Amino acid sequence: MKDKMKQILENLHKHNMEHIANINFGLSEDIVYDALVVAPSYSPGKVIMDDTFIVTETGSQSYCTGYEVEKGNIKIAWIKTAAGGCNMLDYLLICGELQFKKLIFIGAVGALKEEFSIGDICTPSYSVAGTLANTYLKDSIKDYIPFEKIYPDKEYVNSIIQLAEESDYTIKQASVFCTDSIVMEYTHLEEIKSFDTDLIEMETSVFYEIAKLMEIPAIALLIVSDNSATGVPLVGRSEEIQKVYEYSRKVVLIDLIYKIACR
Repeated sequence: MKDKMKQILENLHKHNMEHIANINFGLSEDIVYDALVVAPSYSPGKVIMDDTFIVTETGSQSYCTGYEVEKGNIKIAWIKTAAGGCNMLDYLLICGELQFKKLIFIGAVGALKEEFSIGDICTPSYSVAGTLANTYLKDSIKDYIPFEKIYPDKEYVNSIIQLAEESDYTIKQASVFCTDSIVMEYTHLEEIKSFDTDLIEMETSVFYEIAKLMEIPAIALLIVSDNSATGVPLVGRSEEIQKVYEYSRKVVLIDLIYKIACR
C-alpha cells in the first residue's frame, strides 16, 4: 500500500470511525482473502450457478452488500456497490482496511464499434476518464486533467489473458470511455465516439487508479451487454443473444474469477 493510500485512510478515520469496510460490507479485517471482487451490478446469487461455491452474505447497507464466496480452500470477498465512478471511489477506498491478494472488477460494458459481440469478455487497454471522480485521487482537486488516459498494469493483464487462453477463453483488450451518465451518454454519443475508444462504462478509470494506490494486482473483466454501433440494446435483447450473454457472465466469468483467485 502506498503512503498516499495510507494517508487517505488516516484522513477518513480522523473525521469518521474506523472499520468502515466491516460496517458497510460485514467483511473481516482479520482474513486474508484470495481476491476481492468489486461488482457494481452483479451479486453472487445473480451470476454463480455452480453449487460447488458457498456464498454467504456478510453485511448490507443502503446501496452496498458484502459476501464471502468459498470453494475448497479459496475464500473470495465480494462487494456489490452502486454504479458510477464516485461510488467506486468511496466503496473501493474503504476496502483498503481489508486484506486481499488480488483485485477483480466485473461488470457490463457497452460496445461502440461493430467488431464487438454481445457476450464478449473484454479488459481495458486503457480507460479515458470522462468522469470527475479521478480528480479526487490527485494531490489537489485543481489538478483536473480532462479525459485523462488511465492504464492498467499491462504485464499482469497479459498474464490473465494467457491464463484465460489456457482454458480456451478469449479476453479482448479494448479501450474504454468512462462516463458519469448512462442516460446522457446517448446525447453525447458522437462526441464520445470521437475519442476512438471501443467500449463505454463508468468505473474502470477510478478502479485502476485505486489499485495502483493499494499496490494490488488488478484486472477488470467486462462483458459486452449492448452495442450502439450494431443496434443491439441494453434492454430488450433477443432470446438467442441473451443466452450468449448469460453464458459469459454465469459460466465463463465465474470460472475466470476462481482461476485468478487460485493463481
